[in-house]
Amino acid sequence: MLGMTTALRAAGWDALAWNFRGCGEEPNRLVRLYHSGATEDLSAIVEHAAASYARIALIGFSLGGNLTLKYMGESTPHDSVVAAVAISAPVDLAASARMLDQRWSNRIYLRRFIDSLIAKVEAKALRFPGEIDARGSRALRNFQQFDDRYTSRLHGFRDAADYWARASSRQFLLQITRPTLLLNARNDPFLAPECFPFPEAKQNSRLFLEVPDTGGHLGFLEFAGGLRPWFEGRATEFLANAAVKG
Repeated sequence: MLGMTTALRAAGWDALAWNFRGCGEEPNRLVRLYHSGATEDLSAIVEHAAASYARIALIGFSLGGNLTLKYMGESTPHDSVVAAVAISAPVDLAASARMLDQRWSNRIYLRRFIDSLIAKVEAKALRFPGEIDARGSRALRNFQQFDDRYTSRLHGFRDAADYWARASSRQFLLQITRPTLLLNARNDPFLAPECFPFPEAKQNSRLFLEVPDTGGHLGFLEFAGGLRPWFEGRATEFLANAAVKG
């Protein structure tokens, strides 16, 4: 986020970076956590920014990329939103969860991510002991188990499957009406084949899908002018064109 902010500032944009609930230094004061489909939170951020800016572009990374795409397609975005970019976005959450849960090479990342989520749940349980039960949470081993027990129940979904189905952005891609770039690498270890929506990009002229062979998950490193993420320049280039052409 810091690198993208630096690139945006150099390209003439002001930048506003926001943390998901419970991911910043200040704890979230409500029972709920963040999740991949919480577009109401993004909508509140956009409303806040629109009070000062007539034109807004959105950029989302990974889970935030799915959230950004869902916001752009599930209903008409705020009038000030002119374009969006999503990078390494798991547009099919169920398929990505299976990749993370089952692929051996993802085990280290999976364990670290699950541990961080469990820590958030334990902190929540101390603040809301009557509403969140953290007993046995350290035994959870994958996203299926965590989302079944916590994410779905805290946010009004029936179970993990219901959450993944309703929060995935792929079902909304055909409804996107403003220039939107989706940048997913073929060798991203977290993305299943379902996360490369070629049919939707072919049908929707406002959705630009770019799939480099390499880049991994939020990598896309280039060595021209020093080691740096290639997507920073690609995102600012896309936004410059989109802001002009609409």
